[in-house]
Amino acid sequence: QVQLVESGGGLVQAGGSLRLSCATSGLTFSRYFMSWFRQASGKERAFVARISWNSGNTYYNDSVKGRFTISRDNAKRTVYLQMNTLKPEDTAVYYCNAFRSSPRERYWGQGTQVTVSS
Repeated sequence: QVQLVESGGGLVQAGGSLRLSCATSGLTFSRYFMSWFRQASGKERAFVARISWNSGNTYYNDSVKGRFTISRDNAKRTVYLQMNTLKPEDTAVYYCNAFRSSPRERYWGQGTQVTVSS
């Protein structure tokens, strides 16, 4: 059974930092692209960041470039999202996602709430 469990969310003031973690089990972690998405209240889920299986490539939504950093530890089967200089518009539920194309598989975590106060 595949499980993705996010942690590290919470309430922080604008300008502050948080580090999200997503611990996985039940899958061959190193074979998956890992991503973070977020969904603000009343809005669709949106891409935040992605990292390749060997950490060689990272991709970011323009809105978080220079502030967020995605990383992974294949030995710990965990992906991280370091979020700095947080803004109120970063408030959302943050979801971890595991994806591979062959065979095509996608898994989601249950989400962790991040709230940034002004």
